[in-house]
Amino acid sequence: MIKLDEAKLAAQQALWVVFSRGKIVVQESSESIPVAYLSDIPFLASYVDEIHQLPPLNETAHRDLPVYVVDLGAEHVDEPGWERVSLRQLLFAEYDIAFSVIGRAWQYIHFLRTHQFCGQCGAKTERVDWEMAMHCHRCNHRTYPRVSPCIIVSIHNTEKILLAKGVRHRESNMYSTLAGFVESGESLEQAVHREVFEEVGVKVKNLRYYNSQPWPFPHSLMVGFIAEYDEGEIRCQENEIDDAQWFDIDALPTIPPKVSIAGQLIAETVSLIGDK
Repeated sequence: MIKLDEAKLAAQQALWVVFSRGKIVVQESSESIPVAYLSDIPFLASYVDEIHQLPPLNETAHRDLPVYVVDLGAEHVDEPGWERVSLRQLLFAEYDIAFSVIGRAWQYIHFLRTHQFCGQCGAKTERVDWEMAMHCHRCNHRTYPRVSPCIIVSIHNTEKILLAKGVRHRESNMYSTLAGFVESGESLEQAVHREVFEEVGVKVKNLRYYNSQPWPFPHSLMVGFIAEYDEGEIRCQENEIDDAQWFDIDALPTIPPKVSIAGQLIAETVSLIGDK
């Protein structure tokens, strides 16, 4: 991230992504990150040296406005007219800039919080101003934000779609596609076959790449596939999958919203089955 001088900060209207612990500071009753001048956000007066600019991923991603990122750490904001909201809530509300701005900003902040010391020699690290990195001046080890590849796959048998409910979703009763981290030395396709068999005990075939999505919980890159059922009976992995079933596309359970790649995969698979 780019460090800025105070004069430039004061003169520019910008998008502000302000983190307090694990939440984002917004104006009360708003589900959007603020568009404002520095002077409009009085509680940032003590954090001017901690304000950095998030470089755009493309020319149009940020509404033609700079994006400033601030980490208040464990400090609570006690300022009239402002409140903290969850990262997940804001991602779902602001889909147009959610992952290119909000999610990416959180992954950078998480990286800075977790790389304050060198993983090679243990010395204190310093932030690099011209790129997103932390550098150790004792041993010259430099680290960059971590990206963890994950596969996510929707499975169908030409008539129904296989959906599973993870143990973490018992209360919400939400069913979704299967997903899992890619292991070291493993291809994406190998990860799909392994995760599916481990989690529900079936085998798949005819994998087709669908799309990808960054997922900042905390630093995943979801790589989506659609696959056909090959063989096997559903057998849920203990401590991971609470339930898994074949669902008719006209009688789906509670599923993720389409802002997530899981919801998009389900919609694409339902369309695929419906066309047959």
